[in-house]
Amino acid sequence: MSISDEVRRTASPRLHNEDLAPATERKWGVFSIFNVWTSDVHSLYGYFLAASLFLVAGNTLKFLIAIGIGSVVIFWLMNLVGYAGQKTGVPYPVLARASFGTFGANVPALVRAVVATFWYGAQTSAAAGAIVAFLTRYDGPKNFNETSRMFDHTTLEVLCYLGVWAAQLLIIRKGMETVRRFQDFAGPAVWIMMLLLAIGLAIKSGTISFSIDMPEADLAALAKNATGLAVTPGSLAAILAISATWITYFAALFLNFCDFSRFAPDKETVKKGNLWGLPVNLILFSIVAALTTASASKVYGEVLLEPAKISAKFDNIFLVLLAAVTFAVATLGINVVANFVSPAFDFSNVAPSKIDFKKGGYIAAGIALVLYPLHPWDNAPSFVNAIGSTMGPLFGVIMVDYYLLRKQTLDVAGLYKEDGPYKFTNGWNIKAFVAAGIAAVFSSILPIYGPSSYSANLGPYTWFIGVGVAGLVYYALNGGKSPHKG
Repeated sequence: MSISDEVRRTASPRLHNEDLAPATERKWGVFSIFNVWTSDVHSLYGYFLAASLFLVAGNTLKFLIAIGIGSVVIFWLMNLVGYAGQKTGVPYPVLARASFGTFGANVPALVRAVVATFWYGAQTSAAAGAIVAFLTRYDGPKNFNETSRMFDHTTLEVLCYLGVWAAQLLIIRKGMETVRRFQDFAGPAVWIMMLLLAIGLAIKSGTISFSIDMPEADLAALAKNATGLAVTPGSLAAILAISATWITYFAALFLNFCDFSRFAPDKETVKKGNLWGLPVNLILFSIVAALTTASASKVYGEVLLEPAKISAKFDNIFLVLLAAVTFAVATLGINVVANFVSPAFDFSNVAPSKIDFKKGGYIAAGIALVLYPLHPWDNAPSFVNAIGSTMGPLFGVIMVDYYLLRKQTLDVAGLYKEDGPYKFTNGWNIKAFVAAGIAAVFSSILPIYGPSSYSANLGPYTWFIGVGVAGLVYYALNGGKSPHKG
C-alpha cells in the first residue's frame, strides 16, 4: 500500500483533504522549479529592492559581493525546506504538524497566510501602478486620475487594482498544474522584458555604466530606508546589511517552498532547479536591475527605482504598453506562486473538510482586497524586514525539529491522524510554541517596543535572530532528542 493510499484510509477528516494529501503526481521538473524563482524574483518589488540595495552598496563590485553572499545563503536554506517537501510530499502546514502538533500547526500556517495576503496586496498594487502609468499618458485617463478619488487612492488606481486582482482568480481556479504552466510562461517573459529595458536604456545613454550621481544626503536616506540601519553606503556594515535584507526578502518562502518541491520527482531536481533559479538567476537579475537604474539616471536625469516609472517615460507607445503588460504578468506570476499557493493550503489546513485549495485562495484574495485602502506595503524595504522577522522563529523550530531532532524521518501517515505520533498535548506541542514565543520577543517585539538602539543596530538581522533563538531554545527543551510522540 502506498503512503497516499494509507493516508486516505486512516486520515482524520479534520486533518485531510485531497489538496493537503501527499503529492502523487510529480511533474515539476528542473525548469518548473527554476521558474518558481523567476516568477518570485522578477517582480516590481524585487526590482525595486535590488535597485535600492545597489545604490547602498557604493559600487558594482561590492553590490555583487553582497548579493552573491546573500544568494548562496538563500540557495542553501531553500534546499533545506525543499528537500523536506520532496521527501514527504506534503505542503507546509502539514509539515509543520510534526513540530507544532496536528492542530497547533494552524498557528504557523495562519501566520504565513496573513503575510502572503499582505504581499498579494503589495504586488497587485504595483502591477496596477504600471497600468496606471501607461493610461495616464493620455489626457482622458490622466484627467480622470487627477480629479477622482476612492479609498485614499485615485479611482483609476482602484479600478486597475480590481482588474489585476480579479485576473489572478482565474488562474487559481484550476489548481497547481495550471499554476505550473502559468509560471513557466511568466518567468521567461519578464526576463526578456527586463533585458530589453536594460539594453535599450544603455544604448540610449550611449554607454554601459553602473555609476550614478546622487546627492550624499539622499543616498544616506536611501541606505537607512533600504536596510533599516544608519550605514555609510559602501561600508562593510552596508554590505552585510544588504546581504541580510536580500535573504530576509525570501523569509516567507523559506517556510513554504515545500508547497512546490513536493511535486518534484527527486531531490536532484530540486537542487538543480534551485541552483539555476537562485544564485545564478538572482545575481543576473540584480546586475540587470543595477544597469537599468544607472542607465535610466543618465537618460532621464533622475534616479528612478521603479521600472514602471522608467517605462512610462518612453516615447514609443508600443514599448510602454509592452512594459505595462509584462510588469502586470510579472506580478500575476509572483502572486500566484508566492501569495496564492501558500494561503490556499494554509487556510485549507484550518478546516480541510470545508475549505479546499481554491476556497483558501479566495479567502486570501478577499483579505488583500480589504487591506487595499490601508496600503501597508508602501515602504518596501522596511516592509520586507518587518514581515520577515515574524517568519524566523517558525523556520527555526521546524528545521531544527526535522533535521536535528528527527533526522529527516517522519511518519507521513501520522501527520493526518488526530491520535497519531504528532498529537502531543491535544494536538499542540507546547515546547514549540514556547521556543517560538521566546524568539519572537527578540525578532518582533523588541524591534518595535524595545529601546531604539535595538532596531537601529539590528534592523535587517531580526529574522536571523528569530531563527537562531527559536532553534536553540527548541533543541534545549527537547534535550537534543526527538520530541515525545503520542
